[in-house]
Amino acid sequence: MNKKTIAIVGFGRFGKTLYRLLKNDFELIIIGRKNARDIIKSNVVFYCVPISAFESVIKSHKKYFKDNHLLIDVLSVKEHPQKVFNKYLKGLQTQAILTHPMFGPDSSQNGFGGLNLMINRFTSSHENFKYWKKYFISKGINVVEMTAKRHDQFAAVSQGTTHFIGRLLEKANFQPTSIDTIGAKKLQEIIHQTCNDNWQLFNDLQTFNHYTNTMRQRIGRSYDFLYNQLLPKRISRKYLVFGIQGGKGSFNEQAVLDHIKRHKIKKYKIKYLYTSNCVLRFLSTGKIDYGLFAIHNAVGGVVWESVRSMAKYKFKIIKEFPILVSHFLMKRKDVDIKNATTIMAHPQVFLQCKQSLLKKYPNLILTSGKGDRIDTARSAQALIEGKIDKNILILGPKVLAKMYNFEIVEENMQDSQNNLTYFFLVSR
Repeated sequence: MNKKTIAIVGFGRFGKTLYRLLKNDFELIIIGRKNARDIIKSNVVFYCVPISAFESVIKSHKKYFKDNHLLIDVLSVKEHPQKVFNKYLKGLQTQAILTHPMFGPDSSQNGFGGLNLMINRFTSSHENFKYWKKYFISKGINVVEMTAKRHDQFAAVSQGTTHFIGRLLEKANFQPTSIDTIGAKKLQEIIHQTCNDNWQLFNDLQTFNHYTNTMRQRIGRSYDFLYNQLLPKRISRKYLVFGIQGGKGSFNEQAVLDHIKRHKIKKYKIKYLYTSNCVLRFLSTGKIDYGLFAIHNAVGGVVWESVRSMAKYKFKIIKEFPILVSHFLMKRKDVDIKNATTIMAHPQVFLQCKQSLLKKYPNLILTSGKGDRIDTARSAQALIEGKIDKNILILGPKVLAKMYNFEIVEENMQDSQNNLTYFFLVSR
């Protein structure tokens, strides 16, 4: 009796694994881009192509399919090939079986016995389905029949989770040590097993199986829950710790003190963190109980520093509240105003004083400090300490003049007298 002729489309890592499984029992043809027409010579075609390339390959091969052809895919998802086969085999007598070998080049190195393979008859004849089911069983493979939908639901939980965790551990640079436990060694095995496959396979099995999205969200929620469970509910039992975007003398300090007074909080500490990013980082790592930062101004609009930082972290908004702010232009007393070339303040301050500055100081350079000095109060401190050019003018809260013995050059520089700035009070 002549051997069946089997075509294998795609000769990557799994194509070569399939070749090992079939080589002693069939005549094999390896199909690439240049010899696609040779599919005509085969009885059965196994498709071992990337999930994302599957539809385009089937579309290009359609002209070579015969009435007696049997197509078998080995993709890691099943609803997708089912949809593709239905689309391109419509009106043809070509048959198809859906399979997913739940093993790969690494797990099958010592043979195929005991490994799992999902199979679905789909459009194949009873005879063809029975033949291939029996063949896989003869190789010691555990054959499991199920629908494409059920497969993708299960695979999202099993294979999808395993590959996601493997990539996660690799990204976290999870390395072996000299004191690894059995559990740690098992995690290393997962990394090697999943990350030996290329990124395309990982991306495809995550994105072409729509059930994996729910899986990833569930892992994310579980991570957030466990992470927050390990952080202290309170930094101290004796007092509340507030972390604020500004420094001493800033409007942020004024806002947090206003909140503390209105809520009659007796015992507290304030950490001056200067930037919104620093506030949210300290909050997420459990170093403060509450964070406070500016989010919007009636004239200047959105505080972009805060918005960009908010995109990086998860937090809970406790409340939003405004305070009325006025901006004063000030200088060191030992400086002649004629020597001033630059005004320094937070970028949002310049937006709130735009018209006044254009009218009264059109020739002065407007600049913001780098790093912590983006905060106007921090810039004022740097000015009095001689860390920046002494001829720089500061535009900010009036209280800074009293704190650092500055001379006020101009009062109420804000374009609107109803200059409300809104703040977020946030927690984990």
